[in-house]
This record gives sequence, structure tokens and C-alpha cells, in this order.
Amino acid sequence: MTLRRLIAAVSGLLALSVAVSADAQETVRIGYQKSSTLITLLKTQGTLEKALKAENIDVSWHEFPSGLPLLEALNVGNVDISADVADTVPIFAQAAQAKLTYFAQEAPSPAAQAIVVRKDSPIQQLADLKGKKIAVTKAAGTHYLLIAALNKAGLAFADIQPAYLSPADGRAAFENNKVDAWVTWEPFLSSVQRQLPTRTLADGAGLASYKRYYLTGTPYAQAHPKVLKVVYAQLEQAGQWVKAHPQDAAKVLGPLWGDLDVTTVEAANAHRSYQVQPVTLEQLAEQQNIADAFFKAGLLPRAVDAKDVQTWKP
Repeated sequence: MTLRRLIAAVSGLLALSVAVSADAQETVRIGYQKSSTLITLLKTQGTLEKALKAENIDVSWHEFPSGLPLLEALNVGNVDISADVADTVPIFAQAAQAKLTYFAQEAPSPAAQAIVVRKDSPIQQLADLKGKKIAVTKAAGTHYLLIAALNKAGLAFADIQPAYLSPADGRAAFENNKVDAWVTWEPFLSSVQRQLPTRTLADGAGLASYKRYYLTGTPYAQAHPKVLKVVYAQLEQAGQWVKAHPQDAAKVLGPLWGDLDVTTVEAANAHRSYQVQPVTLEQLAEQQNIADAFFKAGLLPRAVDAKDVQTWKP
């Protein structure tokens, strides 16, 4: 082969390689829970996949039972983006030395979580929780609500008997009188309030603002700002759509939430802000309060600096 032909052949192979690279599909792996309302809507309606497809990016979906294993998967690189998790969950992930980047948040929704007792319960005020067995999901936003409520009543976490249960198991224990109170969040809250005779002892008002955060690994945030930009924009639009079309949203979400009726789903969504916003380090003051409260209660292995994270700006 002459030198000219060799150069032409090599040039052709390089051009083919560049074309293949240009056409190669990138895939973003998104972790979510059933309670990840906006991501669930985007997945069900296909809108996020369509928006990312325009950028030559595919999506793979990975469902998790709760927020803590979801962020553990994010930390070890098994997923790229985490759908919304309660404000407490990143604190536990930080305690495990995860390198996180906050890329979006939902504005506070304090009424979306509450401590409930049965209607005939002798428990009338927060101070009456002393010595009682209380169902709560470990590391969930409700876990912090319980700590904050006890502190308000002059009680320590050690003054109660926590029963660490998933929402489904917590509902069963509450319904069958196995616990004295249940601390839960939407849509489980509206469901139990509509289906059982209950009283609300306290919600998050004045105790826990209950923000939900969207996160990614810091290396991913640095390498894939285009993906985060598309996801953020789609989340923002989905949040606006839920609030503008509550009944339509409830019809989509009801079957995904265990066949909840439309009225219950609408009630649950009315308690959530779904207002998607960027995150700044200055806004993480309550995250520090959460970290300090869990550490003081002996529930974190080490103190956590809530600002020892990165934030992404859309």
C-alpha cells in the first residue's frame, strides 16, 4: 500500500470513529421512589425521556424502597441522579461521607407530614408521648419531625420507644393498635386520615419545614451540566402542571400510589408545594439543625457540616 493510500485509509477510519462517537447514546441512570411525585409523573408521561432524547441522551430508571438506599446507590455510582428525598436523607448520606451535589429543591411543605394518633387515644398533647411506642421511618423527614416535636414538649428521643418501620408496616402497626402513634408523610398521611378515625397531634408547622431535595454525585454534576439543565427544567414544568391540574395529576398518580382514589391524592398533593427551586449553601441552615439534632440524639455516627456539599446552579 502506498503512503498516500495508507493516509487516506487512516483518515477514513478516524472519520468513522468520530461519526460513531457523535452518534453514541449517553445514558443517565435515575433513581426514584414511589413517592417521588414529579419524577414519577415525568417517567409515566415520557416527557423527560423525550426532552433528553433531543440531546442524544437515554434514561434508565431504578426504583428504590426509600431514600437512604437510593443515596447509598448514588454514592457508590450505581445511579447518576436521585429523585427527591426528604431533607434528612442527605444528612445521613453525608455522615457516610458521600460526596453530594444538591441540584434542586422543592419549597417547604410542612403540612405534608404529621404525627397522628387514633381518635380515641388518651394522647392529647406532645408531652403525652413520653414512654409511648411510636412508628417512624428511620432517616425520613418524619424522623426529624418526631425529634423536633419531642424537643418542643421538653422530651428527649430516649423518652419514647421508636418502632422503625416502612410506611406500609407503620400503617399496619398503627391500624392494629401495635403502636401508640405514627409519624408519616404524604400520600400515606391523607390516606390514613381519610380511611381511619384519627387525630393529628402535630404537623410540621413551626417544627420542620420539610423540603425535598434532588441530588447527584459531585463528579457527575461537574461532567454533565447539560443533563442537569434538562432535568431541572422538566421538574419545574411538572411541578407547575400538578398545581394547575390537580385532578388530572391525581388520576395519573392514584394507580401508582396503590390505587388511591382521586380525592385522597388531591388532598395529599394540596399539602405539597411542588415548587422547584435552585439550592444555595446559604439555604441549608435547617439542614444543619437536622444534622445537629440527630447527632445529639445519638442517631448519627459523627457530626455533619451540612454545607460540606456542592450546589449546582441552573
